[in-house]
Amino acid sequence: MQNRNLKIRGISYLAMFSLCLMPAVVSAKTIMIVGDSISAAYGMQAEQGWVYLLQKRLDQQYPKKHKVVNASVSGETSSGAVARLPKLLKTYKPQIVVIELGGNDGLRGQSPLLIQKNLANLIQQSQQAKATVVVLGMKIPPNYGTAYSQAFEKNYTIVSQQYQVKLMPFFLTGVAGNKNLMQSDLVHPNAKAQSILLNNAYPYIKGAL
Repeated sequence: MQNRNLKIRGISYLAMFSLCLMPAVVSAKTIMIVGDSISAAYGMQAEQGWVYLLQKRLDQQYPKKHKVVNASVSGETSSGAVARLPKLLKTYKPQIVVIELGGNDGLRGQSPLLIQKNLANLIQQSQQAKATVVVLGMKIPPNYGTAYSQAFEKNYTIVSQQYQVKLMPFFLTGVAGNKNLMQSDLVHPNAKAQSILLNNAYPYIKGAL
């Protein structure tokens, strides 16, 4: 009897050990990008944009598993996205929402408090829909003044901490200020910059999976 118990116990330990060695199973998810022209592939073919490249990379790493929905609109503001988001959430039912907004608000000199309120609203709506949120932060040119620029950037830190969501502080890291990676307007990243944008965002998106 004792030998039999030891044998059963050994099999149980072996089974537990085997389970520990098994790779984690990632369930299929819909990832929705809510952004402006930077995510809408402004000035280039959609297939060149970082969001399209995101789908390609996910397909390579998780074949036929995850779906990317690009709900980005060129010229979009945080206020516009707040109005659009309820229908988007209802239509696509995403498990992950990536928010890339605020740049147009800043360029138009919108109140930082209004931008913060809208970003918070977008996060709240997404979380109420049971989605994990990732925020891609932005910065604006220094000619808007130090006080405004700092208040603008601080918005992303405030809302990400308040709602405990992942934040990439500056989505255009490695791209902004490099004329070789910008279109002629020096505002929108060009096709060569898209792989950098993808690499910037991907660790945060993959972590949400």
